[in-house]
Parts: sequence; structure tokens; C-alpha cells
Amino acid sequence: MNDKQSNDPLHGITLEMILTRLVEHYGWDEMGMMIDIRCFNYDPSIKSSLKFLRRTPWARKKVEKLYLETSGIGPA
Repeated sequence: MNDKQSNDPLHGITLEMILTRLVEHYGWDEMGMMIDIRCFNYDPSIKSSLKFLRRTPWARKKVEKLYLETSGIGPA
């Protein structure tokens, strides 16, 4: 039996959950100022943002970092 626990603080948290929580916390306008990507600044939606973030690793890392910082899990 394998009882290893993941050290990844994002383990079990989907990108959609991360994005939804950030939008609820900051709103699209503030997120667009914090992470300057088109899908946050021009006609933003969860669906279009997920599509972009899944194809763009550098942007996804920025969003994940913001989530960790906002949640108090990562470095401030």
C-alpha cells in the first residue's frame, strides 16, 4: 500500500477552482493589474482564461503563485 502524501500545496486543487477563488477575491480588474494578460483584461471569463492558462505555462505559474500567496500557503 502506498501512503505517500504529496508535498505539492496545489495537490487536489484544479485550475478552475484556483481561478474562481481568485476572481471572487480580487475581481477581474484587479487580477488584470496584478497579472497583465489579455484574458483578464479584455472580455474576461473563466472559460477563456482556463483555455489560455492551460496552453501557457508561464501565465499559469503566475496565477498559481498568486493563489498560494493569497491563501497564505506560499511566500508573500
